[in-house]
Amino acid sequence: MATTTVHLLRHGEVHNPDGVLYGRIPGYRLSDRGQQMARRVAQHLSGAGRDVAAVVASPLQRAQETAQPIADAFALDLATDDRLIEAGNRFEGTTIGKNPSQLAHPRYWKLLWNPLRPSWGEAYADQAVRMRAAVDDARRAFAGHEVVLVSHQLPVWLTRRSYEGRRLAHDPRRRQCSLASLTSLTFTDDRFAALHYAEPAADLLLGADPTPGA
Repeated sequence: MATTTVHLLRHGEVHNPDGVLYGRIPGYRLSDRGQQMARRVAQHLSGAGRDVAAVVASPLQRAQETAQPIADAFALDLATDDRLIEAGNRFEGTTIGKNPSQLAHPRYWKLLWNPLRPSWGEAYADQAVRMRAAVDDARRAFAGHEVVLVSHQLPVWLTRRSYEGRRLAHDPRRRQCSLASLTSLTFTDDRFAALHYAEPAADLLLGADPTPGA
């Protein structure tokens, strides 16, 4: 039997002084602290003697920059998978995450009719399907080894809930998916066997940008 681990890594802190919900907007890079977080995760994985055979990232800059130190630590070429991208969100480009009171404006009401889907963006179920497809492909391609997939908070959290058999609709305030955190899925052959969560950069989270939707 082959034991395979797929690590879902959320990217590090982003340089975002205006508190914009940047979503899929290009050009949002890691902050200095975010770069330090990325290096910390690379050290955490390589220092533990992990058998990482591939590093794959969302196409967005913040994910690519988080993934590169890990690829370098294991002398691997960084790959990109569009299925790991951030969730689509019609609030993208606003500062609602920083100032939620803006949701009281009537122009936003048409987006709020179904928070369980959610009605303002890419459906939770669609995110889980694309993420699980990326996980399955990585698991099959590197059976018996470990793979790091660098993605974003909501897609990672929904993937976790999917594997745990929980409802995808949830309270965003209760997500366990901090910046630069690892949600590790272990498989025995093609069977999901265990989940482990870790925060290698926990000491760097104090004072980090709290803007959600990253």
